[in-house]
Formats: sequence, C-alpha cells, structure tokens
Amino acid sequence: MRRTVFNEDHEAFRETLRAFIEAEVVPVYDEWFAAGQAPRDFYYKLGELGVFGINVPEEFGGAGLETHKFEAVLTEETARAGVTFGGSGVHVLLGLPYILMLATDEQKKRYLEKFVTGEEMWALAMTEPGTGSDVAGMKTTAKLSEDGSHYVLNGAKTFITGGVHADRVIVCARTSAPREDDRRFGISLFAVDTKSEGYSVGRKLDKLGLRTSDTAELAFVDVKVPVEDLLGEENKGFGYLGHNLASERWGIAYGAYAQAKAAIRFTQQYVQDRTVFGKPVATFQNTKFELAACQAEVDAAEAVADRALEALDAGELTAAEAASAKLFCTEVAHRVIDRCLQLHGGYGFMNEYPIARLYADNRVNRIYGGTSEVMKMIIAKDMGL
Repeated sequence: MRRTVFNEDHEAFRETLRAFIEAEVVPVYDEWFAAGQAPRDFYYKLGELGVFGINVPEEFGGAGLETHKFEAVLTEETARAGVTFGGSGVHVLLGLPYILMLATDEQKKRYLEKFVTGEEMWALAMTEPGTGSDVAGMKTTAKLSEDGSHYVLNGAKTFITGGVHADRVIVCARTSAPREDDRRFGISLFAVDTKSEGYSVGRKLDKLGLRTSDTAELAFVDVKVPVEDLLGEENKGFGYLGHNLASERWGIAYGAYAQAKAAIRFTQQYVQDRTVFGKPVATFQNTKFELAACQAEVDAAEAVADRALEALDAGELTAAEAASAKLFCTEVAHRVIDRCLQLHGGYGFMNEYPIARLYADNRVNRIYGGTSEVMKMIIAKDMGL
C-alpha cells in the first residue's frame, strides 16, 4: 500500500541504516544474543552514524530536527533485520525528551554533547520492585541536604532498560510526601551520574525476550546528587512523566507494528523454501489464507501507527490516542507473530530462526509503557465511561 508518511530524506536514511545493520550488526548479533547485551562500544558507532543527534539542537552537535520519523525508520529497519540496537532505544525515546523539555541551558550544555556521541548513555528509572503501573506509589526518596548543595538518594529500581551500560539515569524519587488529596504530588526527577558513590547496578535481569537489551536492577544508598542535576521543578515529576507517556507509547506501538510486518517477511521466505509432502508450504491454501489475514491486520496497524506518528510530530497526539494505538498495534502483533510462528512448524521454536526471537521480544509490548488493561482504562475514560 502507498504510504505518505516518509519523504526522500527518510528513505535515504533507511538505505544508510540498512547497509549499517548488514555490515555492523547482523554478523555479530548471535554473539550479542548469547552475551545478553550489545557491547558498549557499539553505541559510539551509533553516535558516529548520527542516530542519537537527530532531535538534538545544532548548537549541541545534533541535526536540530523536530520529528520522530527517522526514529520510525530505524524501528522498521531493525525489526526487518530481526535485530535490536541493545538498550539504545531508551537513550533517545525515553531520555532525550526529558532533557529537551526540562533541562536548563547550563544542563543542556553539560548533557547533550556527550549524549549525541554516545559518550554518555541515558536510561530512565521509574519502576520499583513493588510498583509497576502505580507510579505514584514509589518509595525511593531524595532528601535535600542541610546546606542545600545536594540531595541524598535512597531506594531501588527494577526493570531498567539500558541500566547496565547507562552513564546517567533519570531517577524518579520522592522529595515530599504525597498530599491527602493528591498522591501524585512530591515526585521529582534527577539526572544521576552512575559513577556516584552508593549507586550500584544489581542483577542484569534474565528476560524472556529482548535478550540483547541490558535490563537491570538499580540500588541507591545515600547517593549524593548535586542540586544542579535536578530536572525541572521539585515535586512536579509526575506531571513530567505523564507528558512524555504519549511518545513512549507511540514508540511501543510502532515497534510492535514493525515486528509484525517483519514476521510476515520472514514467514513468506520460509514457506517458499520449506517443502512438505513434496510441495512448498506456500502452495497450501491454509498458508495463503493465514498470511493474507496477517497482511490485512498489519496493513491496518501500519495505518494506525502512521496516523499516530503524524499526530505526534504535529504535537497533537493525545493520551487516549496513544493508548489506542498501543493497544491496537500490540494486540495485532501478538496475533500475527503467533500465526507466523505456527507456519514455521517446529523450526519456529528454535532461537536460530528470527521468528522465535520476535515471538519472545514482542510479548513485553502489552506490558511495559502501561499494560493493555491500563490502555483500555485510559480509552474508556476518554469515552466518558
């Protein structure tokens, strides 16, 4: 189907990216998979490629563009190749929006030049062992010192993507107790230097999918965070988090759609090559009907993902629209990838085949960034229900 969302610049970036993936990622991806993370020096290569600087102002070494379309192309191309770029996705999709929105000029100068080159990789630490979707229930605290020069950070975070390699982590912590009429009050955001004394990375978590993405537990024991590393205003963190949830959920929706599209590509290749009862699997009516149904679903998901992308770039993507896109695209991907794996037969269960890795990687899409159930609550509320 003809798409109008991308122009010549985006397609030129696609060609560059596709060549980079073939040369730098595909040959070593099995090693990354076995190690459970991409090597740290790979992020310097992404910096050289310009991936981290697309939305960063030119004065800090970026391209100064205000668009998510190059990010969308990257999402499609990594899915197409059956690879991921480790934990680097959170660096751009989760880290950068907070810097651009909240950082002072002085902070931007300190943070962004190293952000663009990959010298400082960023992550976001929101989730705690006892709090998932209930962000307001976090227990991590940041107390201002008596002399007002720094905060003292104590607590723990879990499921932190990019947490092993991160050089700075945006940590959400309580600077004040919640109010009786507003339990969301009292949360603040800090750009914490991971080399700080008392900061520690616990287990690198053993996940079902996204094996090349380093996901960790973090602990803070009397970590001193300079007041110069407070992002935005004290106690207003929950509102900041909500402001960026729409773009985060768009990113998950787009990733899920791209995975489903890739699953069809892998399966078409497989069923044309695989012979059963003396005939290619692709010649059986069931195969044709299954893949046709999958294609129809992916066409619909592409339209939803593209529409959300246009709205996001225009600054018009609402919380309910983002929730709807995430719910629809992740559920489509779940169905499509499952059916595509079935068409692979026993080989679909083997990790050497991209479809098996896609199946595992895709499962978390209906959980992180807000579960499908939470998305339904947001949509229902928007409907006035």
